[in-house]
Amino acid sequence: MANASAGAPLPRLPAPIVGRLALVGMGLIGSSIARAAAATGLAGEIVAIDRDLDVLDRCAKLGLGDLRTADAAEGVREADLVVLCVPVGIIGAVAGVVGPALKPGAILSDAGSVKRSVIAQAQPHLPAGVHLVPAHPVAGTEHSGPDAGFATLFRNRFTILTPPEGTSPEAVDTVAAVWRAMGAKVEVMSAEHHDRVLAITSHVPHLIAYNIVGTAADLETVTEGEVIKFSAGGFRDFTRIAASDPTMWRDIFLHNREAVLEMLGRLNEDIAILARAIRWGDGEALFDLFTRTRAIRRGIISEGQETAEPDFGRHRADAQ
Repeated sequence: MANASAGAPLPRLPAPIVGRLALVGMGLIGSSIARAAAATGLAGEIVAIDRDLDVLDRCAKLGLGDLRTADAAEGVREADLVVLCVPVGIIGAVAGVVGPALKPGAILSDAGSVKRSVIAQAQPHLPAGVHLVPAHPVAGTEHSGPDAGFATLFRNRFTILTPPEGTSPEAVDTVAAVWRAMGAKVEVMSAEHHDRVLAITSHVPHLIAYNIVGTAADLETVTEGEVIKFSAGGFRDFTRIAASDPTMWRDIFLHNREAVLEMLGRLNEDIAILARAIRWGDGEALFDLFTRTRAIRRGIISEGQETAEPDFGRHRADAQ
């Protein structure tokens, strides 16, 4: 899949970081890791694992993975690093399959958006000598499947590692090196802190997007055609977010429910304050809020996590 923001190719490493890399789940994230690993040479061998035979067939046509299999246990044997690129709701089930097959010294990681649940689900299935280093690449698109991935998806995006207490520092360093080789910026924090931060920066915004798009579709006074025809930049952005994978986001909300509900409670309080300012014509309060939020947007741009172009969802190539 072509991507306008792909930019220059990732630099190739002088030597692999891991001998064998096994990827379980070949959707957007798994296929992007496979492409980035092949482009950089960060792994001596890449194993693509997916229970869907049609997905594996598509991976073969796309050249993803040196080996491909639907047998997860067989696929992870002799792997130095295994990354579970599956919905967080089935991490436990998948870990139960691959855990007994992992060799001593192997590292098990993931790419889920919730971390406390991943640790709780995966740890009981890991034999002694296997290291658990959960990871969350804060990157993605609304597209899914092996065709959706691209090698530079993670470039200049943050990947958060949440190793449980007592995890081998060498294992953490290895996972960090793999993500940095794919262009990511790496941060390390506790799983609890990660889940609270992501609840407000990612999970609640997605929930709001799903709600707004659903409300607009349900309004009896607005036809579907008018919603599409008159959608401004803001609504189009919401529809892009609301088009994200339903299974993934269902699991995220169910597995980070405490933090999401906490942030929704705070959001409801702030919305009540905003509604009161509108009701009473308090323009100063509105102006102060909008000024503060504008500064947040500028901060995101300065961090390199977004561009300043006001494209309203249109790629530059579309405007030519």
